[in-house]
Amino acid sequence: MSDATVLKRGPRAYATFIGIGLLAGLLSGLFGVGGGTVIVPLLVLLLAFDQRLAAGTSLAAIVPTATVGVISYAASGSVAWIPALILAAGAVVGAQIGTRLLPRISQTALRWGFVGFLVVVIVSLFLVIPSRDAVFELTWLTGIALVVVGIGTGILAGLIGVGGGVIVVPVLMLAFGTSDLVAKGTSLLMMIPTALSGTVGNLRNRNVDLLAALLIGVSACTTTALGAWLATIVDPTVGNLLFAAYLVVIAVQMALKAVRGRRRG
Repeated sequence: MSDATVLKRGPRAYATFIGIGLLAGLLSGLFGVGGGTVIVPLLVLLLAFDQRLAAGTSLAAIVPTATVGVISYAASGSVAWIPALILAAGAVVGAQIGTRLLPRISQTALRWGFVGFLVVVIVSLFLVIPSRDAVFELTWLTGIALVVVGIGTGILAGLIGVGGGVIVVPVLMLAFGTSDLVAKGTSLLMMIPTALSGTVGNLRNRNVDLLAALLIGVSACTTTALGAWLATIVDPTVGNLLFAAYLVVIAVQMALKAVRGRRRG
């Protein structure tokens, strides 16, 4: 048994799983994201997880986390149910396309492109602050647009492992004029079927550490509702600033991966 395996099952590892879950749950509820951008790098850095195993474990942990988040946002009426299901349907299809395109597209170019997208979003968050009274109006046009957004989100998820919330939340706010709370609640609901679908595939390929996923997921559930509550009491402008800061962290992570990928190339 390797040192990494011993580390994964030692007391320090269990404490780390719980700590990662608590942080991921808080961010998930606060920003309407799955928490994978926290879970995956911490599992790799702190516990020497393989990248694919970390991603599969993270996706499994997101299922209970997102479920608690949806319940929390639904309690305040901040979930657009039908748009979320449309997004999820598009994302499931897009993820299949993304995984098939994976061998044919430059990961480095994709990562730099995504960094550019995040920079645009970050700047926009300082310029556009949707009203919390805004109501999502579902029409044929917005329905088609949601399918396109869902497919695009799924493709990116399949190509570079980016969670849906990082894309869906700002797009719903900036392009659809949705309030920040509805965007977050809808994003979390969209993630559940997507994460379930991905987890089934990962289990078949043995890319999930079930014990780690369970500990992280259960721990995350204890702080997700707190994050969702904080989102409701934080001023929308402050919420945008916090979300922008979170996106900066993700952009830096992606840029570092792009630089390392270019060096290896």
